[in-house]
Amino acid sequence: MSVHQSNIKRVTTHQLQEMKNRGEKISMLTAYDFSMARILDQAGIDVLLVGDSASNVMAGNETTLPITLDQMIYHAQGVVRAISRAFVVVDLPFGSYQGNSTQALKSAIRIMKESGAHSVKLEGGSEIQESIVRILSAGVPVMGHLGLTPQSIYKFGTYTVRAREEAEADKLISDAKLLEETGCYAIVLEKIPSKLAKRVAETVNIPIIGIGAGPHVDGQVLVTHDMLGITQEFQPRFLRQYTDMSQIMTEAVQGYIKDVKAKDFPSDKESY
Repeated sequence: MSVHQSNIKRVTTHQLQEMKNRGEKISMLTAYDFSMARILDQAGIDVLLVGDSASNVMAGNETTLPITLDQMIYHAQGVVRAISRAFVVVDLPFGSYQGNSTQALKSAIRIMKESGAHSVKLEGGSEIQESIVRILSAGVPVMGHLGLTPQSIYKFGTYTVRAREEAEADKLISDAKLLEETGCYAIVLEKIPSKLAKRVAETVNIPIIGIGAGPHVDGQVLVTHDMLGITQEFQPRFLRQYTDMSQIMTEAVQGYIKDVKAKDFPSDKESY
């Protein structure tokens, strides 16, 4: 059932905080284009993430590293044009913010000005604090991202669960506190033990949104193409596939091909 246009109240950072305060879970999915974003928005999703995962699912790259700031802005523009209600977050891509807070600010401002999105997301903790401070100083809301940070895949060397060791777990908790104190309005936790995610969600006051972080956080995010079964080759433990769009689309395309080959399409009714 779609959200009626007359009842629309835009989701804001303030509302996300209120949702955490009253124990209502936050729903979040990725979107990279107008048509998909419109469906997700009308279905009632709270947050749309224009993820650098577009590098994988839209462009076929092995990692998120190749996608550029210009490409992220292009994806974000289509998503923003589609929505009436959802809160839109855009990933700052690899190389657009690390180690240079001036560049980070310029990147964030470009995303906000050129796409009309509502917020940016950055991967990392204390090492990027300066960049977060600069972006926040311009009035741009920042979502954090801790745990498995895919832009650092070559440092980790694997997509395995993070923060199993005590030292990494302690750093993750201190980074979460730091991100809250710095002014982030929410944090994504990716692929960490459920118990640790629960500790983080209880320790900080801002919303914690998990992907592969168990049920004890304030919301969940998945990649839409994975959740819909459009991408078949990526099926991690944390993914629940809600339909098999790959099969549905294949059957539709094969039906079209069959009708064209059999001269059954278009019919007289479908001709002018």
